[in-house]
Amino acid sequence: MSEPTTNSTILDQQKAGLIQFGNLALGWLLTIFFISIIELIYGAETQNIEDSLIFIAYCESLFDFIYFAKTIVFLGLLHQALLLISAKLAKIVIWVSLAFLTVLQLSLMQYFMTALVPLGADLYSYSLDDIKQTVGAAGVPVLGILVMVGVLLLQFVLFRVLLKKSVFQNTLVLLIVWIVSFGVYYFDIEIQIPTYQFKNEFDNYLTYNKSLYFANATYDNFMSTDTETDIYADSYLGIGGALLAGQSEILKVDYLAENSYPFLRIDSTQDVLGNFFRQSPQKPNIVFLLVEGLGRAFTGEGAYLGNYTPFIDSLSQKSLYWKNFLSEGGRTFAVLPSILGSLPFGKSGFNDMGNNMPINNSLIGIMKRGGYQTAFYYGGDSKFDNMKLFLEKSGIDNVNDEPTFAGSGYTKLPKNGTFTWGYDDKSLFKRYFDVNPESNGKPKLQVILTVSTHSPFLVNNQSDYIQKLFQYSQSAKARMSEAQKKNAKDYSKMLSTVIYTDEAIREFFETYKKRKDFANTIFIITGDHRMPEIPMATKIDRYHVPLIIYSPLLKRPTTFESISTHFDIAPSFAAFLNKNYGIAKPRVTNWIGTGIDTVRQFRNIHSYPLMMTKAQMIDYIHGDYILNGTDLYQLGPNMSMVLSSEKEAQSAVKANFEIFKQKNEKILQGLKLMPDSVRLK
Repeated sequence: MSEPTTNSTILDQQKAGLIQFGNLALGWLLTIFFISIIELIYGAETQNIEDSLIFIAYCESLFDFIYFAKTIVFLGLLHQALLLISAKLAKIVIWVSLAFLTVLQLSLMQYFMTALVPLGADLYSYSLDDIKQTVGAAGVPVLGILVMVGVLLLQFVLFRVLLKKSVFQNTLVLLIVWIVSFGVYYFDIEIQIPTYQFKNEFDNYLTYNKSLYFANATYDNFMSTDTETDIYADSYLGIGGALLAGQSEILKVDYLAENSYPFLRIDSTQDVLGNFFRQSPQKPNIVFLLVEGLGRAFTGEGAYLGNYTPFIDSLSQKSLYWKNFLSEGGRTFAVLPSILGSLPFGKSGFNDMGNNMPINNSLIGIMKRGGYQTAFYYGGDSKFDNMKLFLEKSGIDNVNDEPTFAGSGYTKLPKNGTFTWGYDDKSLFKRYFDVNPESNGKPKLQVILTVSTHSPFLVNNQSDYIQKLFQYSQSAKARMSEAQKKNAKDYSKMLSTVIYTDEAIREFFETYKKRKDFANTIFIITGDHRMPEIPMATKIDRYHVPLIIYSPLLKRPTTFESISTHFDIAPSFAAFLNKNYGIAKPRVTNWIGTGIDTVRQFRNIHSYPLMMTKAQMIDYIHGDYILNGTDLYQLGPNMSMVLSSEKEAQSAVKANFEIFKQKNEKILQGLKLMPDSVRLK
């Protein structure tokens, strides 16, 4: 008779234990929801939430329940196992565990409210010293600590009341919840939830349960059997990122012979683009579309003047898109040397050195030696700014500009008095297709520079495009504020040319898609600089342009917030073509750029000069700072600028700027960029 009694005692203990755990679990669920309410309220008060708060709360609750379900699977098993030793021990261990998870959840919430992105596996890429330094630099979060203490006290009272009153009595309900939780864990339910496109990333991240996000990222980091790096993840640090974490934030360059060849160095640029593309059996065609005056101020999501390029914006959503990209010059003079050669400025721009331009490793020469046919297309006269001379010295095969346009169907821009820049962008694109057959057996490098959005901002049928501008700015699709609608009226002459060029680019791609070579073509779209004739918000606004890499060969689109510049394009594409298509790249180079940064989060690992005009080189970007004359500004997300009084940072940026100036001056004095013998070694 003793055995049934023993079994009955154990069953009674397990039943009592289930009730005890059920009350603790109920308290834990209420704690999770309470923390999310705090997070939601704080987020609504401190950030610009554009989506419905009710919908965000719904999504947040869904992820909260998934996190709750996954935690009680393990904690429930632990609790019932500990019951065999002691009910009191089981209660204490689970209580302490839940208190720890509460502190973790609040800490991750505090991190999110500070960084505006959830903490993931990037934590493990930093050394302990770096973490200490980061935490120390952040200071003591007094409000966060007070909230944490308050929540823990409320949780303590809640657990005491629930356990004392034994509010939860229904063991069947707990068993059902437990079984459902096993299902949530086993089937990884959060992966099955369809993605919703929120109006901004803050709203999206607000819906995440931060502990669930951190746990999943931690598991993937240590336990995932996938050996490929998730290059789309927010926690992705980029090639060399882990190394940088233990060193200076700025990517350093070691020069080889500064006294003889000031910019000569080993090319250590790694291929950061290849994993984003499907491998093509043939070398891909490369088309650069350089858009005159295309600034982020009026293109793309978040454009503060309003987004007046609906097609380009739609293209960016299907592309690799850098929203915080920078031109190297405030005028067109810098665009070709910077993008194609990553070259220094000289006194008034590299091209201004004329026949004294030193030999260099340009992308044109590298690709031409790799079997590419190369060409340049421009509606104006390419002798302007010595562009033609630069291209010819780089080895370009063909220059198609205003003097070469022949035949009918081409229309010049309206004259301003007696002056016109040349042919409009639609005629430029027509010329491109007229002289550029689909295939002649060789891969192609094509460089197109538009002109219609240049001062004096005159296009044919301009009244029609002004009308289109007004109609678009008032449309629901444009989603413009009243202030942005006013911009359309105040700057109608300039912005009507933007509407025109966006339409021309749309027609360009519609035509291209009908060609057989479209499927094997990579398009790189960027602005030569931001249109300066519309007042700028900040010093860096002049350089703030988009970078869009679009191709049918892309695996999927993604957006990057890290900063790179025109200097970084040539090194990255040379590395991409070398690794994936065997095109030889130089072992020793003169490039200023170190390669495009493919980290999704906002950061800058580069240290470069920026040249406003041919007579003004007073800007230098270095990490999170930009020096403008003698004034130092700290950069923030979306390229915001805040005046900084940090003397140490100012000294560091000035020192790096002076080093560049000294090297640049040596080139002006006649030193070469590289020896003739190492051009492709």
